[in-house]
Amino acid sequence: MRNTTGKKLVILVALAALVILTSMVYSHCQIPCGIYGDPQRFDMIAENITTIEKSMKQITELSQESKPNMNQIVRWVQNKEEHADDIGHIVTFYFMSQRINPVSKSDAKTYAEYVRKLTLLHEMLVYSMKAKQTTDLSNVAKLRALLKEFETAYLGDADHKH
Repeated sequence: MRNTTGKKLVILVALAALVILTSMVYSHCQIPCGIYGDPQRFDMIAENITTIEKSMKQITELSQESKPNMNQIVRWVQNKEEHADDIGHIVTFYFMSQRINPVSKSDAKTYAEYVRKLTLLHEMLVYSMKAKQTTDLSNVAKLRALLKEFETAYLGDADHKH
């Protein structure tokens, strides 16, 4: 009886530790640790956009073959969707949750800049979703333009340290 209780206790402690450590790993990027940098996030989004573009081209090319390789097409679709999701994750959990801070409406200029940044990020979310839904390369072009526009709006601020 004691041996069974001891095993159950060990398993319970191991599960509790796993839950605690897992939550720490996921929350890591939402604490002011100073590890992550804004330029790296812009590079990651740009890489994701390039990967989405390549995936779209591969899906289109493979689909036009006389005997399309459905396994390869499915893999490219999944790849495209994963990278679109990555963009959404960075936009939402890095920029919108951590880096773009609410400002007072009383300062019209600062508030307008805040709204502009949020609008650009929201548009990036919409076009990353559209990139998941289609192979229309105009969505990729729009994502690139939005990234450049957001980067200019965002990096124009003086202080963006953790």
